[in-house]
Order: sequence, then structure tokens, then C-alpha cells
Amino acid sequence: MGQSLRAYAADPARSRGRRRDEPAAPTRSEFQRDRDRIIHSTAFRRLVYKTQVFLNHEGDLFRTRLTHSLEVAQLGRSIARSLGLDEDLVEAVALAHDLGHTPFGHAGQDVLDECMRQHGGFEHNLQSLRVVDTLEQRYPDFDGLNLCFETREGILKHCSHRNAEAIEAAEPGGIATRFLNGGQPSLEAQLCNVADEVAYNAHDVDDGVRSGLIELEQLLEVALVREHWRAALEAHPHLTGKRLLFETIRRMLSAQVYDIIDATRAALAEAAPADADAVRRGDKPLLRFSPDMRAKSTALKRFLFTNLYRHPQVQSTRARAEEVLRDLFALYAGDATQMPPDFAERSDRERACADYIAGMTDRFAIREHQRMTGKSLF
Repeated sequence: MGQSLRAYAADPARSRGRRRDEPAAPTRSEFQRDRDRIIHSTAFRRLVYKTQVFLNHEGDLFRTRLTHSLEVAQLGRSIARSLGLDEDLVEAVALAHDLGHTPFGHAGQDVLDECMRQHGGFEHNLQSLRVVDTLEQRYPDFDGLNLCFETREGILKHCSHRNAEAIEAAEPGGIATRFLNGGQPSLEAQLCNVADEVAYNAHDVDDGVRSGLIELEQLLEVALVREHWRAALEAHPHLTGKRLLFETIRRMLSAQVYDIIDATRAALAEAAPADADAVRRGDKPLLRFSPDMRAKSTALKRFLFTNLYRHPQVQSTRARAEEVLRDLFALYAGDATQMPPDFAERSDRERACADYIAGMTDRFAIREHQRMTGKSLF
């Protein structure tokens, strides 16, 4: 509490509430309470052993889903404070946005979607919502974490039309409505989307160079990197090595943060939303980069996709990860007793398999695969 919120911010005192009513907490706002529930969840702890780009065992200093989520939260809170948004809601969404991510990063999501093609598919954003709505089992009176509408709205960053219709049928006028009518989420949710992009672009540059898969000289082809590398050298002519890389990334982050703040203030001044619901009725996000910074960020993203995410070494790891998860899905689907009783006894066997596998850490999936197949792929 104690934040100075602007009219367009999500106000915890005016939250649209929880799916199951609970008494208010005496010392915390509703969004603080959500953040605390997320931090104490089992799914949050598992993020420390889930891949960002590099598998956890490939090096102790590479980012994981946990450190990525913390970086998104830090960037988000910094920007939220400047814009008068609710920092606790931003932090809650940032910390929860990857709770449904599979082991082995996007490779895991793609495999589970393939395995679940005849059974409703798999989306990691929707899985994050399943985690906080259903799969966490911590409370005596309900499944899930019973989070506020605003937090759940931010967690559901993307959603297919088919899944949005299913959510809307179960929860009319709820968190999926915007995917059907073209509306927007809160500014806090919009901020987490942009902070997510800023964070992973920056830390993937760091991890990519640290891994030796990309060279700083290659990165200088990218305008955003080149501009701040030159500025770093101009200010510190004798800087070299990792200090030069860190200073370049620091300046890149600062430039993007200031750009987001300035561009968003201009968009808010033009749109003049009276409250958070006016933001939701908008036809486009108000939390944004300037057009110039958007182009630079996109160029960096494309560079990383081509030179890091599609690097032969990363692709080799990806192929083995895909084999692990395909095998596990087939084995569990064929013999549900190989899963814990909470999953084995469910009638929706394929979805139970997907839920169980999605909750695994990288190293647990590798151990389970070795136990069940006798193969050691890593």
C-alpha cells in the first residue's frame, strides 16, 4: 500500500475480485497478497530448474525461467513507479507469467502441443493460468491460488480463439473476453508484456556471448547494440571484455526503459483513459515503445532468433529435449500408473500427462526419461 496510483491504474481497492470470495487481508493489498501466493507456490520454485535458452546443467550462470521472471519483475516495477501504475500487480503478473512453461523452454511447449493436438492442444500461457487456477494444491477450501481477476488477466497473455471461447463459456465477461472482442488488458498487464521482451532480449545477448555461441562483433550488426556499445566506449575508452558487454547491455536497458516511459506517457495523454476499464476498452495497447525503438527491438529479436535460438548447438540440445518429452508423453499415456496418483487417477488422461510433464523441471524430466527408457541423452 502507499503507492500513488493514477486514475488509469488498476486499483486493488476496486479489484474485480477472486473467483472464490475471501476476507480481506489486514496488512496487504489484494495484489500484494497475490504476489505472495505466487512466490510461495511450488510452480514458482520449479522455475529455478527450467530452461530459458541454455539447459540448467550447461552452466551455473545462465538465466533460468526463475531469474528471467525476477528480471521482468524488476524492470516492470521500475517502469510502473514512473507511470503511477500498481507495482504489486506488475510484480505478481511478472512472477507468474511463466509458471506454466514446460521443461526445455519452447521446445517443450512445441512437443506438448504436438502430443495434445487431438486433445485440445497446449499453450504455455493457458497452462500458467491452469497452474494458478487449478493445479496448485495449497489451500483447504479450493484448488489453485484463487488470484484476483487482474492478476489472472495479466497471466493470460495470449490465447487462441478456441480456448478463449471455452474460458468465456465458463467465466462470462471474464479474463478471456478481450480475445473475443478485441479489447485490451490493464496497463499493468501490458507493461509485463513489454518488460518480458526487454528482459529476454538483454539477457539472451549476455548469455549468448557468455556461451561463446555469438560474438560481440556479430552483435554490432544490430543497431540497438552498436549504438550503446559506441556510447559505452566513448564514455570509457579503455573498457574491454565483459565489462564492455555489461555496460553496453546496461545502457540498452536504460534506453528502452526511458523510451517506454516517454512513449506511454504520450499515448496516455492522447487517449486520456478515465480509469482502468477505459484502458480495457481501447483498440490497441497504450503501454508501448516508440516506433523507432520498436524497430530496433524487433531487429535485435530477429538477430537472436537466427544466430542464437537456431544455432546448431542449441538445435542439437533441442532435438534431444524433444525426444525426452515425446517419449515421456507416450509412456505416461500408455501407463498412467507411472505418474503420481493425483495425475494417474484423472479421467482426462492426455491432459493429465501434459499437466504432469509441463510441471517438471529439466533435470527431473531427464531423470524420469532415463529411469523409464534406460537411455541417457544428456
